[in-house]
Amino acid sequence: MELFDTVKNLCQGAKNASLSIALASEEERNALLVEIAEAIKENYQDIIDANKKDLENARENGMAQAMLDRLMLNKDRIFAISDAIYQIVKLPDPLNESVHFTRPNGLQIEKRRVPLGIIGMIYEARPNVTPDAATLCLKSGNAVVLRGGKEAINSNKCIVGIIRACLLKKGFDENCVSLIENTTRDSANALMAMRGYIDVLIPRGGKGLIKNVVENSSVPVIETGAGNCHLYIDKGADIDLGLKVALNAKCSRPSVCNAIETILVNKDEAEEFLPKFFEMTRKYNLEFRGCEKTCQILTGIALATDEDYNTEYDDYIVSVKVVDDVYEAVSHIRKYSTAHSEAIITRNEKNADYFVKAIDSCALYVNASTRFTDGGEFGLGAEIGISTQKLHVRGPMGLSALTSEKYIIKGNGQVR
Repeated sequence: MELFDTVKNLCQGAKNASLSIALASEEERNALLVEIAEAIKENYQDIIDANKKDLENARENGMAQAMLDRLMLNKDRIFAISDAIYQIVKLPDPLNESVHFTRPNGLQIEKRRVPLGIIGMIYEARPNVTPDAATLCLKSGNAVVLRGGKEAINSNKCIVGIIRACLLKKGFDENCVSLIENTTRDSANALMAMRGYIDVLIPRGGKGLIKNVVENSSVPVIETGAGNCHLYIDKGADIDLGLKVALNAKCSRPSVCNAIETILVNKDEAEEFLPKFFEMTRKYNLEFRGCEKTCQILTGIALATDEDYNTEYDDYIVSVKVVDDVYEAVSHIRKYSTAHSEAIITRNEKNADYFVKAIDSCALYVNASTRFTDGGEFGLGAEIGISTQKLHVRGPMGLSALTSEKYIIKGNGQVR
């Protein structure tokens, strides 16, 4: 069977299955999620064994250490996935919301929140996205067709197999969650052409993947953002606080999208901040690339190029620029940002206010790490992606982001 037909059949199966989850009660959907959470814990060793195959293949293909960490699943991470599903269970039903009003002619109108329908996901090497996306979709009454990256294919097949078994056990159509096992570009292209079968497509990954989907999909797309995130150390900032935040935002998990890639430092603080940060990061072997002023302070580092400031490294690499003031910092961020997350370390309320108003990213931080841009940290239980667009949703996308609205109108013979 041709690949296009295989993908089409999966999407048709999801469309047929979607009614079973859309009609389910809140209690039935929550019971399904509890079943999935327990099954993931019970089968953690199977997931680890599958993940080991992915890690072996990734090492053979020369994957960077930071990305290997992003791919890796162990018992603690798998149990954390299960815990996140329980958090989703505890959240209010996103479909239990409606507004009623009556028109002067007697028409009774209800605006009711409903599932988007069938969601397609194209994503890269993070296998935890698979259970997050599946359970968020199921809780919100949606079916989902998943197309993960080749790096995590064994992990994804194992996890989706567990979820599909739970669907059957609880009386649902197993095709409410499907996985496209072909990980070539052709399978992604086929999914992008499934208008009429898929209601919305969500890409999650690097800049290239997202750009390809946005530009080539005939299916409506919710654009999630690559994470070229910035931290600015303002004049008069608390340097110790800045060092703490910078270390966390860059080095705690450099492969994730909410890690910073560029640090901007006010010229009055650079002589103190930069050497201290350089020393703090020696144990991580963090590679610095800086402007001319930075290279004068940190001798021996590489001179940053325009491309460096435009790059999401996802690695232990950081670009640095010394700036005159908050206005230059904001100008730099507006030029290079992917509209994800930016932070300022400051004692100056006026500068903080200017920073958060002038920068058009979905998450702006004052004296805190960008690493908090996350569905779980925002109280959403998990996330299906972080939207950097302005239509429908913005920021970490939880349950409500996977719903729409429809009107139900009741009358007694009114005509117009």
